[in-house]
Amino acid sequence: MKRQLILEDGTVFIGEGFGSNTDTIGEVVFNTGMTGYQEILSDPSYCGQIVTLTYPLIGNYGINRDDFETINPAVKGFIVKEAADFPSNWRSEFTISEFFELKKIPGIAGIDTRKLTRIIRQYGTLKGAICSIEEDPQEVIAKLRQTALPIDQVRQVSTKNPYPSPGRGKRVVLVDFGMKHGILRELNKRDCDVVVVPYYTSAEEILQLRPDGIMLSNGPGDPKDVPEAVDMLKGVLGRVPLFGICLGHQLFALACGAETVKMKFGHRGSNHPVKDLTTGKVAITAQNHGYTVETNSIERTRLAITHIALNDGTVEGLKHLDYPAFTVQYHPEASPGPEDANSLFDQFLQMMEENKKGVTAHA
Repeated sequence: MKRQLILEDGTVFIGEGFGSNTDTIGEVVFNTGMTGYQEILSDPSYCGQIVTLTYPLIGNYGINRDDFETINPAVKGFIVKEAADFPSNWRSEFTISEFFELKKIPGIAGIDTRKLTRIIRQYGTLKGAICSIEEDPQEVIAKLRQTALPIDQVRQVSTKNPYPSPGRGKRVVLVDFGMKHGILRELNKRDCDVVVVPYYTSAEEILQLRPDGIMLSNGPGDPKDVPEAVDMLKGVLGRVPLFGICLGHQLFALACGAETVKMKFGHRGSNHPVKDLTTGKVAITAQNHGYTVETNSIERTRLAITHIALNDGTVEGLKHLDYPAFTVQYHPEASPGPEDANSLFDQFLQMMEENKKGVTAHA
């Protein structure tokens, strides 16, 4: 089934459709991971985006029941060089095409993904459409240029109601901006008593839950489109230890007076080197973000940069100089990717323990 991928700059690719035979429009981005396509396609941070995978063969180990980062994927489409029709893995339950058809996600294969990636790297992320071969490209291009991408992605993927994930350890309120299940898994492994709350939950409602700590999840889109979260953070900062990941990191920066900016093509992959400025150690990290904290804006805040990306020097970690709060731009829970930075969750637990002892001693 021939289908076409059309970009707003006028580029047209012809390929073979797989998955759902539906049309879609989204922001076209690329991910350089060699494995982990199931975690990528189910990562809520890709809400509103069509993902290009630079590794040439996708789907070779199928889709299994265990590796999802959310139950209902929010990705708008998938672009691959080759989609495997006959996966080989003992855990496989679906082909990637069968799963995409089930979830009504369109895919296109047979595309020159190297050429597409070079276009994105040169010109930045572009709006694109996966559509029928019968569609007039000029009409689709005109439609793309007139289409405004959504700005409510966090609302789309955040939980609608609070819910518990019980444990007998520290009480952690996890604010869901588009949470990957890997974050919840790491807190559960440490026996945290987790309460997951929607993105719009107020500071007062969070503090009423008497948390030992607050966790800010990853999520899609521009952090400036989530002003509710910035207001909430201003209300809890300094009152409860805080740890933020990805979008949570950017929202924390905004709440502290820093600025965020859109990147040309973002960081999306499983092999991004990040340097810890305190220890000098380098971790290989998993990343998925299109916005970053502006380095120069940190100077007018009470924040300090703790980590930087070695590829481009962008901010990858922050800590507050007065309060128990730190954040990272990358994903210490991995999923997919290396687990070099997994110990940050232990650091968060230690911060909560030290804060509790400090409060007790003061009392």
